[in-house]
Amino acid sequence: DDASVTVTLPGKAPGETLAFVSHLDTVPAGQGWTRPAFEPTIEGDRMFGRGSGDAKASVAAMLVAARDLAEAGGPSRGRVLVVLGYEEETKLTTMGTAVARLGTIDAAVVGEPTNLEFAIAQRGLMMVDLVARGDQRHAGYATDTADFTNAIVELGLNLARLQALFRGRIHPVLGLATATPTMFESGISRNVTPPLARAVLDVRSTPSWTHPELAEALRSALDVEVDVTSDRLVPCETPAGSRLLQAAQAVRPEGMVFGSPTCSDWVFVRDRDAIKCGPGTSRRSHTPDEYVDLPEVSAARRFYRQLAQAYLA
Repeated sequence: DDASVTVTLPGKAPGETLAFVSHLDTVPAGQGWTRPAFEPTIEGDRMFGRGSGDAKASVAAMLVAARDLAEAGGPSRGRVLVVLGYEEETKLTTMGTAVARLGTIDAAVVGEPTNLEFAIAQRGLMMVDLVARGDQRHAGYATDTADFTNAIVELGLNLARLQALFRGRIHPVLGLATATPTMFESGISRNVTPPLARAVLDVRSTPSWTHPELAEALRSALDVEVDVTSDRLVPCETPAGSRLLQAAQAVRPEGMVFGSPTCSDWVFVRDRDAIKCGPGTSRRSHTPDEYVDLPEVSAARRFYRQLAQAYLA
């Protein structure tokens, strides 16, 4: 439908719902490719192409695992959902609508490239504009009055304070929340002092903070305007005593747990028992010549099927 491609696999008896969640869209190809970005190219055990790892590998493994499970008679109880959303790579993601339509979901595996390791926490993302205001005048007269303010200097002094922020709360898996300047805009002419300077902050949050708390910490520590432009991608973590994680570790004991720095559709199932796990390497996402190792996709297929069987036993 307009929110997702969803496959439903009912079990033999009533029980819980386990969802396998991933996305169908990709980021643009960008520059630097030495192979066709949107034609799958197989070289040895690798498949190259935009989205091969993020997240077509998870999509393929989840779909075929569901088919394998269906051919084996389906889960013992409950139901399995494969939910594949649109526009995850943009602010127009449809996963929230898809999840709301599907009724009760007790547990979820989010398919993103993790090399089949288990992400048990995920950073959130808050976008913030910092705005400093100053006096516009001829640069030759910049120091004529004591009350003169250069917006660039004012913003720079405040940016230097960012490294000392958020140190009071350390998440056991993700560590400190971070605020990283990624864009800077200012200036009218090379000989005119700027009336305004603006920086964009990429704030990577942890479950130790709420986004309103982070915004308040910025406003308390800085002497410039703090404008939160996006705070919908909140941090997530697997609940303590997770039965899904226990089942995953039983099926794949070599799997390691870690904290993920990247955002995903986990935010839409964050109040469920959930982990993030899929084939592919996250650092290859969005890069030229993105690829996935095909044996890992096959291993994911087996893992997803066995996890569904174990969780819904």
